[in-house]
Amino acid sequence: MLYRLTCLSILVVALAAVPAPGQRAAAATFQLSSPNVDVVGATGSIHAEADDTLVDVARRQNVGYQEIVLANPGVDPWVPGAGTQVLLPTRFILPPGPREGLIINLPEYRLYYFPETKPGEKKVVITHPISIGRMDWATPLGKTRVVTKVTNPVWYPPESIRREHAEDGRPLRAAVPPGPDNPLGKFAMRLGIPGYLIHGTNKPAGVGMRVTHGCIRMFPEDIEALFAQIPVDAPVRIINQPVKVGWSGDLLLLEVHPPLEGDEERMAKAMTLITEALVMATKDRRVPVDWDKAMDAYESPRGIPELFSVTGPAELLAKPEKPREPDLLSRRAP
Repeated sequence: MLYRLTCLSILVVALAAVPAPGQRAAAATFQLSSPNVDVVGATGSIHAEADDTLVDVARRQNVGYQEIVLANPGVDPWVPGAGTQVLLPTRFILPPGPREGLIINLPEYRLYYFPETKPGEKKVVITHPISIGRMDWATPLGKTRVVTKVTNPVWYPPESIRREHAEDGRPLRAAVPPGPDNPLGKFAMRLGIPGYLIHGTNKPAGVGMRVTHGCIRMFPEDIEALFAQIPVDAPVRIINQPVKVGWSGDLLLLEVHPPLEGDEERMAKAMTLITEALVMATKDRRVPVDWDKAMDAYESPRGIPELFSVTGPAELLAKPEKPREPDLLSRRAP
């Protein structure tokens, strides 16, 4: 049965251990040994080959474009150079809130899926990189559900998208059948928010960018895997959480992503966001915090969990002087 799907494609790619040359990393699935696990995965590194771009490396390692560029400041994304060491941002602080269903964190360009488990089974989390909506076609926030799953979808572009393509000299048909020209790819999941989908793509190089008309786009192999795993009626929560804090044993970690374009005013309140995250993470545990290091991470976000807590004398637990306010407005995401 064909469904009238009205949104552009979204692409997701998954992370895992560093694969052998020529192979692609498998999707990242992490077992959660207890409900208190906040941090999963581990960073790694590889050396770029002579003809690599960071887009190539990201695809092989199952990370998105924004993630790999942030993690490697100073590396030319188009000509990294043979032998250049490339850091792989494959360690994650889990997003806040209930760990159920699908959580899509827009400034992170990543989703997390927490499948239901049977009694006695360990919970797991599966994570993939994604593309999100452009500023003028922003992906909406809020709670919704997966309402329909479609294989080989026909794309019916809405009139606004057809107009945009016509103005660019790229006219679109009223219906784009399944095949290599269909931006939805082979799998699509319609959300309860009208017009919005999670789907594959015919342009995987765009995964990890803000390039869609509002939908969530995934790597073809990632949407195929997620499509098979996630049931209809699964809950979906779309959030805007550029700052995440979590525990790894007795250490408190901070992970910061750049604000989405158009969100700078709220993000400029850096102290409030970090403090709120700290309060939530330390409701039952006090910890001394290196505020200067936290501000450095916020001003130069790399999207990688970094140590936030410190060890030292008890007086460090006292409330510090007000940390400096960061300059985020010139450091927003591309």
